[in-house]
Amino acid sequence: MHKVVVGALVREGRVLLVHRRPDKRAYPDVWELPGGVMETGESELGALARELQEELDVQIATGSASHLCRVTAGPEEESALLSAWLVREWHGTPANVAPEEHDDIGWFGLEELPPPAHLDVRRALVNAIRNPGP
Repeated sequence: MHKVVVGALVREGRVLLVHRRPDKRAYPDVWELPGGVMETGESELGALARELQEELDVQIATGSASHLCRVTAGPEEESALLSAWLVREWHGTPANVAPEEHDDIGWFGLEELPPPAHLDVRRALVNAIRNPGP
């Protein structure tokens, strides 16, 4: 089973999503949180930092990241353990520097979020944004 990390960059109640290219094998043509497969020996936060650097050219402040949820995703024969994180602080301006993965990026408010690829991740994200805690 692959381990995948995704991160929700959140600013002023809006979340950054990436649009997966229509030719992608997994979850084509959907808006989703950026991230990817963990490499051997990586921690979840280490993988998240690497993936968001590779895909968005941002350096996350790992101390600002809080865990949202873990879900099993995909078909049984190719399932993945997906770990979602909320990130409130980063350096750099997010840009689509992985056009082979995504054909667009955009900021969305809670009322305008497109249909989710993973409903449990969406629920955890919306709850975290609405109830930010201390």
